[in-house]
Amino acid sequence: MRIRASVRTSGRAQGRDRGAPPGHRRPAPLRTAAAVGAAFAAALALTAAAPAGAAPAPAADPAARPAQPVEYFTGPGGHPRHTTVPASAPLAPAARTSIAADGDVTPLVQNGPVADKLDVVFIGDGYTAGQQEDFHKAARAKWEKMTAVEPYASYTKLFNVWAVDAVSQDSGVSGDPTQDVVRNTALGSAFFCSNTERLLCVDTAKVEAYAAKAPAADLVVVLGHSSKYGGAGYNDVSSQVGYDGIATASSDNDQSDQIAVHETGHSLGKLADEYDYGQEGTYTGPEPTESNLTTLGADAMKSQQKKWYRWLGQESPDGGTVGAYEGGGYYEKGLNRPTDNSIMRTLGREFNLPGREAMIAGFHRHAKTLTADVPTGQPLARSGALRVTPLPGATPRWYVDGREARAARGATTVHPAALGVPADGRRHTVTVRATDPTDAVRDPSLRSLLTSELSWRVTG
Repeated sequence: MRIRASVRTSGRAQGRDRGAPPGHRRPAPLRTAAAVGAAFAAALALTAAAPAGAAPAPAADPAARPAQPVEYFTGPGGHPRHTTVPASAPLAPAARTSIAADGDVTPLVQNGPVADKLDVVFIGDGYTAGQQEDFHKAARAKWEKMTAVEPYASYTKLFNVWAVDAVSQDSGVSGDPTQDVVRNTALGSAFFCSNTERLLCVDTAKVEAYAAKAPAADLVVVLGHSSKYGGAGYNDVSSQVGYDGIATASSDNDQSDQIAVHETGHSLGKLADEYDYGQEGTYTGPEPTESNLTTLGADAMKSQQKKWYRWLGQESPDGGTVGAYEGGGYYEKGLNRPTDNSIMRTLGREFNLPGREAMIAGFHRHAKTLTADVPTGQPLARSGALRVTPLPGATPRWYVDGREARAARGATTVHPAALGVPADGRRHTVTVRATDPTDAVRDPSLRSLLTSELSWRVTG
């Protein structure tokens, strides 16, 4: 791995759990891992199935490979759809060798150590060696547009952003502008995947290899070098690197950022899709595990104190009030969603109130509310100094052996002696704690994620 600028190559957190938090992204039995094949068969039965076709590249016969579920987007203001594509083949030795020599890493946004932040990785495809700065510019622009959407806009300090170069032989991607156009690119990006024009597929095995070049990867976005509208969401991939899914989007289309935002609703917020296929279909399964779908009506939610009952009747940023709106999870009937039309139903919309709550909790599953310049495992003298950086709005509270030093409340730089650590030659514990003060998270089980704590052993 080659990292440009002043960044430690040893930045990957040792022992950091980058696996997905407990719980699936989709309502059982809609898209759970165990029933994904049956789920998509049921979902696709409600709409016209895309003709079978070969995904771009690898050498093995695509028809012989397992099916990979993907989400795609027919237009900027439309409902997403689902289909399956052939899963990517394992990397051939020649591909491994080529990728090993490629993949320079450039930090685009740095807010703290990878162990304490949510790390977003952009990988470019269809950029030649001389176009990598164009890719970096496109990645910065996409991130700026993504973080204009709430709750991203309020939580930009929780993220690090990395750009991983993937040098392509040809400029652009296959299927742009027409299906017969074929280009040789590092990740095999192609429109017309499975004969669906706006479906922008990639070789996920190659994406995994390039994502591993970054110091850490919690989210992965592949930017295909194109101005044509399109993208995809791979939300059922298994990653050894630790990210939950892959979003693809056109680099130079000014509306494709909404695809990435929607996909992070699945990967970070663990939110279900709130749309149906517009045809008859009634859900008869168990109560979904996702926070934004339920079989209950508003009165039942309130009386049983289930799902988004805390938000019922509240004005929602996506328009209207929170209630129980029939249709969602690909079914027209039998499932209710919180609002009429959030971004989990239609691109270009806002997250609704329950969706924002889930997204903020997802941010905090990966990122801490405060970071420190002195590692917690490092011994500290009574005369030393501690400096912390809290999330904007969070108030640090300092403790010595469990008792708060009230005079230091809100301080970001402290000295253990001034906190009250006695000069007795014994070892004492200095702790700092901070909580995100947002009122956008009401569920107590999620609010517990909003508090971070750091401790040091200090010799008095």
